[in-house]
Amino acid sequence: MKRKSRELIVGNVSIGGNHPIVVQSMTNTDTRDVIATVKQIKQLEAAGCEIVRVAIVDSEAAHAIKEIKKSIIIPLIADIHFDYRLAVQSVEAGADGLRINPGNIGESWKVKEVVKVCQAQNIPIRIGVNAGSLDKKILEKYKVICAEAMVESALQNIRILEDMNFKDIKASLKSSSVILSIEAYRMLAKLVDYPLHVGITEAGTKDRALIKSALGIGMLLYEGIGDTIRVSLTADPVDEVWAAYEILRCLGLRERGIELISCPSCGRCEIDLISTAEKIDRQIRFIDKSLKIAVMGCVVNGPGEAKEADLGIAGGRGFGLLFKNGEIIRKVPEDDLVKTLLKEIEDFA
Repeated sequence: MKRKSRELIVGNVSIGGNHPIVVQSMTNTDTRDVIATVKQIKQLEAAGCEIVRVAIVDSEAAHAIKEIKKSIIIPLIADIHFDYRLAVQSVEAGADGLRINPGNIGESWKVKEVVKVCQAQNIPIRIGVNAGSLDKKILEKYKVICAEAMVESALQNIRILEDMNFKDIKASLKSSSVILSIEAYRMLAKLVDYPLHVGITEAGTKDRALIKSALGIGMLLYEGIGDTIRVSLTADPVDEVWAAYEILRCLGLRERGIELISCPSCGRCEIDLISTAEKIDRQIRFIDKSLKIAVMGCVVNGPGEAKEADLGIAGGRGFGLLFKNGEIIRKVPEDDLVKTLLKEIEDFA
């Protein structure tokens, strides 16, 4: 059962409560380069990204938000570190939300300035706690980076905002350690009802990060913890969006795009299954149709699995059987399997 969190509005997107898990990503462009940033955000939008975050490194980046917002659809979050003025400028430029750590903003009056402008514009704040940048006093207390230290940091920062009568809050507790992240989120989830943004940070290169994120994010979502997610990859951020939806699909939480099943291949396989499956996967990854596609390598499990799919192929010696809704349509030469299946996917209704 999903953890009951309070509702929060970011731009035109509802978070928490009974709303679906929201998929986020972050641009890796220089925010000051409006053309490049808009281009990447549009790619993210097309992939299904529902909220995007941009790095605000200086005043020029903050002011760029105004121009970026003119050309995008999804809400934009400004990522701020240290300088409260950048947070204020970002909100004034049209940001739909802030990601800050109130503890590193500085004196309380600076935090108050940020809260004041957010209250005036009904802009929520995400408190982002990272294991790698905890406050020195907290580290001195716990001696090591641990879940308790991360949660204490989050609670301290939450109280800073609550003491200013600000409760439009979302929180995250990210680490490159799957276990540490899970422990921290579990602890905080029991202590507050604010929406939680879930992810594993600095997770590594694409393949490694996909494994870490599937484990960490997947386990938390299965336990009902998490209202928004980001799959952090050292890769094209568009891949983050695809991966997020795959995790959500596996847990039955969201349905977007095509599900691909394929067998692991073995000595019975009589077609070039690996190459065939990879070609198909690359072509269908961002097609927004809720279909199940099967790419199977032989006649042992292939026909049965393909029959369970909306469309599928099962290999033979130099050919494949094409299935639709459980029925064999025709035999197709191996060289034509990919284009034939892609055409069927395009025409499927």
